[in-house]
Amino acid sequence: MCLQNGDTWTAFVAAPLGRTLAPAPVLVRCRTGLSTGATSPRYATTGQAHDNNARVYVRGGVRLRTGWRQSHCSMHQDGTDAFRVIRSARELLEARGYEPSEFGLRPSGEPRRAVVIGAGLAGLATAMELADVGFAVDIFETRNFYGGKVGSWQDRDGNHIEMGLHVFFGCYYNLFAIMRQLGVLDQHFLPKEHRHIFVNRDGRLAELDFRFGPVGAPWNGLKAFFTTEQLNLIDKLRNAIALGTSPIIRALVDFDGAMEQVRELDEMSFTQWFMRHGGSRGSIERLWNPIAYALGFIDCDQISARCMLTIFQLFAVRTEASQLRLLIGAPVQYMLKPMLEYIKARGGRLYLRQGVRSFITESDAETGQERVVGVRVRSAASTSATKNRAVSSTYVPADVVVAALDVPGMKRLIPDSWCEQYEYFANIKRLETVPVITVQLRFNGWVTELADGSLHRDGDARGLDNLLYSADADFSCFADLAVTSPADYYRAGQGSLLQCVITPADPYLHMADAAIVAKVCSQVQELFPSARNLQCIWSNVVKLGQSLYREAPGAERYRPTQRSPIANLYLAGSYTQQDYIDSQEGAVRSGRLAAQAIVEDLLTAMKQGNGATLTYAAAPPMQRSTLSTEAS
Repeated sequence: MCLQNGDTWTAFVAAPLGRTLAPAPVLVRCRTGLSTGATSPRYATTGQAHDNNARVYVRGGVRLRTGWRQSHCSMHQDGTDAFRVIRSARELLEARGYEPSEFGLRPSGEPRRAVVIGAGLAGLATAMELADVGFAVDIFETRNFYGGKVGSWQDRDGNHIEMGLHVFFGCYYNLFAIMRQLGVLDQHFLPKEHRHIFVNRDGRLAELDFRFGPVGAPWNGLKAFFTTEQLNLIDKLRNAIALGTSPIIRALVDFDGAMEQVRELDEMSFTQWFMRHGGSRGSIERLWNPIAYALGFIDCDQISARCMLTIFQLFAVRTEASQLRLLIGAPVQYMLKPMLEYIKARGGRLYLRQGVRSFITESDAETGQERVVGVRVRSAASTSATKNRAVSSTYVPADVVVAALDVPGMKRLIPDSWCEQYEYFANIKRLETVPVITVQLRFNGWVTELADGSLHRDGDARGLDNLLYSADADFSCFADLAVTSPADYYRAGQGSLLQCVITPADPYLHMADAAIVAKVCSQVQELFPSARNLQCIWSNVVKLGQSLYREAPGAERYRPTQRSPIANLYLAGSYTQQDYIDSQEGAVRSGRLAAQAIVEDLLTAMKQGNGATLTYAAAPPMQRSTLSTEAS
């Protein structure tokens, strides 16, 4: 079959809400000079298709194929840049002539109810979107704090404990869009000098210095890599050869085409790709491994080439993409709280220590299609129950349910029958995760000042005011939060508060906290001569046995779309399909895409004349007495 630019091709894809087969026209877009051809479309069986937005890929010399990636379609609606800010649910409705605040209402005038499982960044982003278009949103969180992997809390002595080190690349466009909407971006997210600093043994510093006066990408990046002291001359030349033969070059003139090439490199590791293109092992060990550990908690031998090249491509085409920001203080206060307040101001509620035990489903009377009509929630009093004690639960009805969980959380919630019936859920079970350990160390002096009076000084705080990498320590990236995030971490009369991320964490998982602290302190002193006469006066260790999904070669195929094959059930989380890595930006992107899928499905149902049927089955009213909102 031959298709021309501008032709439409009718493919059969699964329609939302009823999951019945429906033809959908697909617009063929070809770039000038590219030949096209096509394979036959895939036919989705009832209840098994993952997306109602089929995409046609057209590349010279490659047959046309269909892709069921909702995220790609959504991102390309406003231009050719795959990393534009995703259109919000409100903007989507306004563009189609709807009043967003009334969209979530049933014909009776009551708001449709959305249940969001998980109060991490993806869950909060989803809840913001749905609350914005009139849904009554209830968020259920198993733990006694919200924020997920971005969560933070205070111990009895007022020390702020974080789940990890949170750094924000300049290409976190969707996260920044939300923070700008909340009015906190410029006040709470502090931009750092445009350089990536590597700390080597005995205080020897090297850097990728992207500062180049008024000159931006890609020239500032070329300058950074050619002038870095982290690599010797031979490694620099081989590094240039590898990157010069990468899709990054095509991205300068054809970003989308380059992204298609990058996606196709998911089957090999970054090391395999880099060495095949002339790169050196020295570059891997001294430069790329610390960056890979910071991005995905695994090294270049294990991480997908797609993951690494996605980031480098952004650095090459966007000047601001490589500049880092850090929060002025603890995430719960300066990022999560504004999001929660926004949700609550629109009627949303957060329930802590009340996790979802299971989905409640029913079969459609006409089609027999299974759909989610609610969830069963543990009551706060029963979350600590043992196997020998009864666990009480409450049925919570819902029009739509968004499972905004991490990989292990989603695996626990998926019924075995779904994995047997749907490859979509079986693939989630195939995703693996990586461990990470975050160590916080408070010293009685300033660790990173290196006796250099030219370094950053903020009152009495002295040291390197940026994210730091190291190839000479087991913590690949770290920062002195007393310098970078002084609002909550600077303490008068005390010194540095290092937050160190141990990757790979496997050798440390079974070590006692005291042993981990001792080893990290020893490595800090090897890196910084200025720390050798200091004492660690406080420490904390947070172990996550299962953190990010393992972005290994070939894992991309297992990432689910936000629209599931079960009617009324949607997924969010940075592991779900979106053209970014498992990150804070990825979490926000997934939440926006999930909300967008819900809105599109409801619009489709309304056009088909059955919008009123988007509602949960008749059930007893939710017993509010058994649920208690906790947001502190």
